[in-house]
Amino acid sequence: MLNLRTCAAKLRPLTASQTVKTISQHRPAAPRTFQQIRCYSAPVAAEPFLSGTSSNYVEEMYYAWLENPKSVHKSWDIFFRNANAGAAPGTAYQSPPPLSTSLSTLSQAQFLVQAQPNVDKLVEDHLAVQSLIRAYQVRGHHIAKLDPLGISCVNFDDAPVTVSPNVDLAVFKERLRVLTVGGFYGLDESDLDKVFHLPTTTFIGGNESALPLREIIRRLEMAYCQHIGVEFMFINDLEQCQWIRQKFETPGIMQFTNEEKRTLLARLVRSTRFEEFLHRKWSSEKRFGLEGCEVLIPALKTIIDKSSEKGVDYVIMGMPHRGRLNVLANVIRKELEQIFCQFDSKLEAADEGSGDVKYHLGMYHRRINRVTDRNITLSLVANPSHLEAADPVVQGKTKAEQFYCGDTEGKKVMSILLHGDAAFAGQGIVYETFHLSDLPSYTTHGTVHVVVNNQIGFTTDPRMARSSPYPTDVARVVNAPIFHVNADDPEAVVYVCNVAAEWRSTFHKDVVVDLVCYRRNGHNEMDEPMFTQPLMYKQIRKQKPVLQKYAELLISQGVVNQLEYEEEIAKYDKICEEAHARSKDEKILHIKHWLDSPWPGFFTLDGQPRSMTCPSTGLNEEDLTHIGQVASSVPVEDFTIHGGLSRILKTRGEMVKNRSVDWALAEYMAFGSLLKEGIHIRLSGQDVERGTFSHRHHVLHDQNVDKRTCIPMNHLWPNQAPYTVCNSSLSEYGVLGFELGFAMASPNALVLWEAQFGDFHNTAQCIIDQFICPGQAKWVRQNGIVLLLPHGMEGMGPEHSSARPERFLQMCNDDPDVFPKLDDFDVRQLYDCNWIVVNCSTPANFFHVLRRQILLPFRKPLIIFTPKSLLRHPEARSSFDDMLPGTHFLRIIPDGGPAAQSPEQVKRVLFCTGKVYYDLTRERKARQMEADVAITRVEQLSPFPFDLLQREAQKYPAAELVWCQEEHKNQGYYDYVKPRLRTTINRAKPVWYAGREPAAAPATGNKKTHLTELQRLLDTAFDLDAFKDLA
Repeated sequence: MLNLRTCAAKLRPLTASQTVKTISQHRPAAPRTFQQIRCYSAPVAAEPFLSGTSSNYVEEMYYAWLENPKSVHKSWDIFFRNANAGAAPGTAYQSPPPLSTSLSTLSQAQFLVQAQPNVDKLVEDHLAVQSLIRAYQVRGHHIAKLDPLGISCVNFDDAPVTVSPNVDLAVFKERLRVLTVGGFYGLDESDLDKVFHLPTTTFIGGNESALPLREIIRRLEMAYCQHIGVEFMFINDLEQCQWIRQKFETPGIMQFTNEEKRTLLARLVRSTRFEEFLHRKWSSEKRFGLEGCEVLIPALKTIIDKSSEKGVDYVIMGMPHRGRLNVLANVIRKELEQIFCQFDSKLEAADEGSGDVKYHLGMYHRRINRVTDRNITLSLVANPSHLEAADPVVQGKTKAEQFYCGDTEGKKVMSILLHGDAAFAGQGIVYETFHLSDLPSYTTHGTVHVVVNNQIGFTTDPRMARSSPYPTDVARVVNAPIFHVNADDPEAVVYVCNVAAEWRSTFHKDVVVDLVCYRRNGHNEMDEPMFTQPLMYKQIRKQKPVLQKYAELLISQGVVNQLEYEEEIAKYDKICEEAHARSKDEKILHIKHWLDSPWPGFFTLDGQPRSMTCPSTGLNEEDLTHIGQVASSVPVEDFTIHGGLSRILKTRGEMVKNRSVDWALAEYMAFGSLLKEGIHIRLSGQDVERGTFSHRHHVLHDQNVDKRTCIPMNHLWPNQAPYTVCNSSLSEYGVLGFELGFAMASPNALVLWEAQFGDFHNTAQCIIDQFICPGQAKWVRQNGIVLLLPHGMEGMGPEHSSARPERFLQMCNDDPDVFPKLDDFDVRQLYDCNWIVVNCSTPANFFHVLRRQILLPFRKPLIIFTPKSLLRHPEARSSFDDMLPGTHFLRIIPDGGPAAQSPEQVKRVLFCTGKVYYDLTRERKARQMEADVAITRVEQLSPFPFDLLQREAQKYPAAELVWCQEEHKNQGYYDYVKPRLRTTINRAKPVWYAGREPAAAPATGNKKTHLTELQRLLDTAFDLDAFKDLA
């Protein structure tokens, strides 16, 4: 029986029971019979019955026979006995005798087994056909005609693809060798006209269940080796594979009505003529045009149309610069005059900030989709030149919009990401973004990725730009199907885009459309590509534009005539000319007209804050106590927590009774109070649920029940806003970009990203440099994201010490040499800055700065250097009194000891920030210098508190001014603080330095050296003669 079971096992994946029911019902069920249904030259007895259509039935009979041999017909009993005895399946079978045969004769039949020489060949041929079909499904894209230039960068096979009803095996032998690894699976020319039953894993039969081999090959060639190459057989879900097979194998499925063809032509006209218009008017301007891939516009519109039909009403898009103006004009429908006026060099900027070039700007627009007659909102996110950097930003914004409208399955809001071939393969952020696609707190329930595959990156050939065959191979890691399509076949492109949109709607998974095209000009319109790709560009010069090709096709088919085609061109040309005339009236450039994420109702109609004040960030004692009690308890019954966590919660409860808070409790109270006010809070990053330093514990885990968790923060108030805390993947670039995008969607949310250690932000530097720091200046787009960066020199070595504050301070936009003259100094200063940088030394100040972030009438990024050892430092506690109504965030914390009582006697003022304050106070106390040395903490570094520090300096007229930091001199805050402190005192006296010497690394890896350096800086800080010789 082993032979039978092995054979059945091989065929098992091909049986009907494994096929998706919803799909298989479209195909007629194959008859479960052993009677001949095909025309072979072999005798009836040679008919193989272990085909894909009947092996399931055989297996069912076999299991029934195992249980009770008498439960099956006698002929089956004979068959199974022979098979168990070692006979091959073909020879084990005996034809049922005539009805007149007696039972005694039948019982002897089991001993009359005779050889049937042709049955093995027939079984092999049948399996060969199934293997052949699978080969096309797996590798057919290798020999599809994907490259419009015919010089494919994917060099799988150079054999020409020709398909005709008369399949010549000799022609296909070489091509099939590529597909099937070494041959034709034993089939030869004599088998071409034999009829083979089709397995349930193919839909090439349509309504037919059997086809001649010649027709099987022809249909497979039509499905997999023409202008569409389908990569999907790596997907480990049978239902999804069957769905794709049905979409591409079903005969005649890619049909278009004449009306659909005319719509496609009209869209191609707009796409092509828009670029030609820009070229005529501004031939010497960079615009990164779409020439060579004009079909992108119909492609995107098709995805949007189909998605709208499926219920989507908000599409968020991200794309690089190539074709951006065309997408803005013809997909999002930005007013043409607003685009054209961007080319006017005399246009004055009306908005504050730097602005950005036209091919980086975003847009937000709500309109009616003409195909579905449904409202659709389109948002194109502004992006820098850093290709693919916008990917996670788009995903974060999409997730936020889904969250705010309660779209838990992605049925209303979706994202479309456009990519270039070189960047898609080369940029690691693509991989990071893909890996967020199915994580519970990050999934957007499927993204349609469209790759504009120019087959070149600036001047670099694909063979130098990637190690993978296709630029899209990165998508395989998340089982995303990849549809390669020749961009010179508009109907194939539109069909593929329809399928992609349907896939996303059906399975809510990512999908990739690879538009294999070319770039008619150089990297930009001023570039000469013939320097580096002479042969490619000779071919491109000969290439007929896709609009001309498609128009000629439709005219030949009688779908349109020449006059109608020319009228369509003239109509759009007229629209462009009229818009160009209106654009000359534009004298001022309003970047806010290009805003990708408006916040209705948050600002005044002209985009200004509704006030320039900030209310008290304090909280009444009842709320503080209530939040503290929840934070120190388990609000769910029958929930067993870890013993160590019980002790932590008990300690919290004691602190609440004593009206004091540590760092974790202060954060809890800030979050809890905002949730009560309806502010959604999202905290994301590596290990944030527990906290890197085991201090937070916002998610409790039942010690006895797997996956049972509790988030006490969501049990604070009856109608509170939801709190989301989520451990991220081990990614900084991707996750910070995602959270930035999430924060873009609404001003009424506190979105925080915490680095595992402060220096981990360096792998997310692109998001910080290109989006967070200059985002408002470039794109008039405010953002209130908070970065929590653990920082402090604590002997942990170079990698886990510094959050690199010098980098953030270097990028602050305030002038070190100018004392600001402002009304409402503190709030106005915040409004004018590009971001806020703080290093709090008390839990209360941390509490206040988090609440202030939401209570301000505008939004700015907030960078917080958070502590490590201070999380449990006994002196790093705050009283409820520092958090009650009427209290605020303290930009500086002056000395409150003996030095402040007799300021004229003070010999030195130490200015510092963060953890080093506790080292200084301990050392000052040990040296009994409380009356001689004052210590002032600068809590807010940027914008710099000029006004408060001026008062501090004037308060101690005879004192030396020293900046003290634990970081090395060329790092940390000194280079930022020194010139500003000097400006504060009108450069009347020097500002000295006490701290570590300059160094290349952020910290030493040797504990003894660390302690020696610390003692040296403390000695310098309290040696009143340290700077005497330098004065």
